[in-house]
Amino acid sequence: MNNKQLLKNAMTVDVEDYYQVSAFSKKINYNDWDKYESRVVTNTKNILELFEENNVKATFFVLGWVAEQHPKLIRDIYFAGHEVACHGYNHRLIYNLTTEEFGEDVRRSKYILEDIIGEQVIGFRATSYSIVKKTLWALDILIEEGFLYDSSIFPIHHDRYGFPEADRFPHIIERDNGTIIEFPPSTYHLFGQNIPVAGGGYLRLFPLQVTKTAIKRINAHEKQPCILYFHPWEIDIHQPRLSGRWKSKIRHYLNLSSTMPKLTTFLNEFKFRPLSNFIEREKLNNSLSDELKSCVTLQINN
Repeated sequence: MNNKQLLKNAMTVDVEDYYQVSAFSKKINYNDWDKYESRVVTNTKNILELFEENNVKATFFVLGWVAEQHPKLIRDIYFAGHEVACHGYNHRLIYNLTTEEFGEDVRRSKYILEDIIGEQVIGFRATSYSIVKKTLWALDILIEEGFLYDSSIFPIHHDRYGFPEADRFPHIIERDNGTIIEFPPSTYHLFGQNIPVAGGGYLRLFPLQVTKTAIKRINAHEKQPCILYFHPWEIDIHQPRLSGRWKSKIRHYLNLSSTMPKLTTFLNEFKFRPLSNFIEREKLNNSLSDELKSCVTLQINN
């Protein structure tokens, strides 16, 4: 691996299958999930091989339903040295849930994951980044359930999610019942707007050089780590095609063939670590590692 950047970034994977995404939720009911061909095991194993080849450790935000169906896959992730974190149980948007429903969803998923790996799960990422301004109450539940960090607040404008006023970089959020560390997916600030460069559809949309340049500038000029993400189905060019709105199909299928080559380039040119490695886990006050202390900001209750 040549020309590695000095500042370490975070690579994250949202472990869900192609038919479980929010884009097709109106066409595919949760109760029908078991009727579809599952491809998440094969795709995730390909990702594990890619990471092993490049000596990279990452954070895998796992859907509880997937963990329930494929516990061996979760153990494979864990025993390969990666972090297992929570992505909820069945991919429901938080702003469509009551506080009771969300609490039950989180507890169920966290219990399943912890039972499989035999270790505390400390990280959470919401379905489609659905912790927005009106659902900040979800942070209170995460704190109550023992999560040390969240990675759900995307500081951009989007028709399904986004909190444009939120901090762009890792920070501590204070709530009435405690604190939690927030790791926002990365954005590049340009012409007064936050441009998403974190991964997913944006990774597939933007040319490779654009994303590389953004990561380098965030690292070098803003002295901050980048937090990237993608899904196992995004490396699967042969996945079954689903029916849905034209916008959903474009978002889901655009440039799937570009994901693996781009990921390979990033893994060769940048350093990555799991999100939990940025936290001093032995301390009970949710403190950040020395690497982030000089740039952390504090977000007060909303």
